[in-house]
Amino acid sequence: MHDIINQLEQKRAAARLGGGQRRIDAQHKRGKLSARERIEVLLDPDSFEEWDMFVEHRCNDFGMGDTTIPGDGVVTGYGTVNGRLVFVFSQDFTVFGGSLSEAHAEKMCKIMDHAIKVGAPVIGLNDSGGARIQEGVASLAGYANVFQRNVMASGVIPQISVIMGPCAGGAVYSPAMTDFIFMVKDTSYMFVTGPDVVKTVTHEEVTAEELGGAITHSTRSGVCDRAFENDIEALLMLRRFINFLPPNNKEKPPFRPTPDPADRQDYSLDTLIPDNPNKPYDMKELILKVVDDVDFFEVQPENAKNIITGFARMDGWPVGIVANQPMVLAGCLDIKSSIKAARFVRFCDAFNIPIITFVDVPGFMPGTAQEYGGIIKHGAKLLYAFAECTVPKVTVITRKAYGGAYDVMSSAHLRGDVNFAWPSAEIAVMGPKGAVEIIFRQDIGDAAKIAERTEEYRKKFANPFIAGHRGFIDDVIMPHGTRKRICRSLAMLRDKELENPWRKHGNIPL
Repeated sequence: MHDIINQLEQKRAAARLGGGQRRIDAQHKRGKLSARERIEVLLDPDSFEEWDMFVEHRCNDFGMGDTTIPGDGVVTGYGTVNGRLVFVFSQDFTVFGGSLSEAHAEKMCKIMDHAIKVGAPVIGLNDSGGARIQEGVASLAGYANVFQRNVMASGVIPQISVIMGPCAGGAVYSPAMTDFIFMVKDTSYMFVTGPDVVKTVTHEEVTAEELGGAITHSTRSGVCDRAFENDIEALLMLRRFINFLPPNNKEKPPFRPTPDPADRQDYSLDTLIPDNPNKPYDMKELILKVVDDVDFFEVQPENAKNIITGFARMDGWPVGIVANQPMVLAGCLDIKSSIKAARFVRFCDAFNIPIITFVDVPGFMPGTAQEYGGIIKHGAKLLYAFAECTVPKVTVITRKAYGGAYDVMSSAHLRGDVNFAWPSAEIAVMGPKGAVEIIFRQDIGDAAKIAERTEEYRKKFANPFIAGHRGFIDDVIMPHGTRKRICRSLAMLRDKELENPWRKHGNIPL
């Protein structure tokens, strides 16, 4: 018995050491934590229950049989974040570069299967060189098994990937199918083919950071939802982020009491909208003044800045927020913003998170680049997402809501539950000047007449009352009462029940 206990302790010590102290020190020199240190930061103290510590690879080719390390490059198990159950895997770059073997994949699949069974989120801390080449097709099969679990878990439990090192080739597709991807600046990157292959095939010279670094994916490609300065910040922000999400698709998001009164009024909002309809203002100011405790977790803040998406709380309950940003491209919808918002709406709908939409949109972005890029289908993604969505939806039109973009932004016609407008709201087919130049094109040469007609059109349509007469707007509210009216609406909608017709799945315009 004594020998077995000694053997157990030796095995545990070997597993905890991973690829050895020298490699752990090398991780630290790069500014990276080890796989186990990351889990310690992420989870509540002493809450981690590790599984499969003694698993080893089964490959004997290319001398691999001579080198086995307990755990085989990934630490898996479950624990709690702020007292709430999560499953986690953390890849260990010190063991064979974190490469994925058949056994490595089996460990990941095991916790994903259990997470689905018990209804708890899965968090993946990715730091891997990709498939383990020595294992050939067995490692590729391992990836495919992980991908299948990602798909089965989608919309059932939240899946979050944190890229904390290299993530290349097949390794990128699992994170791509998860709900959110966080990256660490300067130490993490994602790409399907690396710089060397790019140079060989296309003759482009590009660094790993330029090709797939955190800045590239958080500002240009939209692959990454947030980029953080270092491992510690990424993990602590992930702990904060988890607080907004329910454990699975059958439960409501977690309530957290707040000292911020639901009926709080903010009179500074009455002067937020400039008198000049062409002058921008910062929609984030409105969001921060309306939500609980000035706490807003923005998603993809550096990508498609003309639309804002993120999580907050209203009267203690988590909500998703979608808002046009007049400070960027006048708040127009374009390809990138439509994709960004559509995916966010579908996540909220899958996990019972009510959606608040703040609207100030002059329309869809014109131009050949947008049309050639498929703005028609991409814009339809957002339309589809809002129309399919069955969670409580509250919409506030602050200023412009023109044309098809009015319809798309969670209008009453797409089953928006409560639709408010500020007195400054302008709901019309298009802006007054453009409308007049079409209706009265014979007067285009007469500037005075056009100006007169424009003012006439503005008085008739550039207000919320025509839509109000039709019942498309439930009420015209004063800006300072926005928080109070939204909180009341959400309380009324808390037990809303709405089901779409049965179908295997819809065919969203991908």
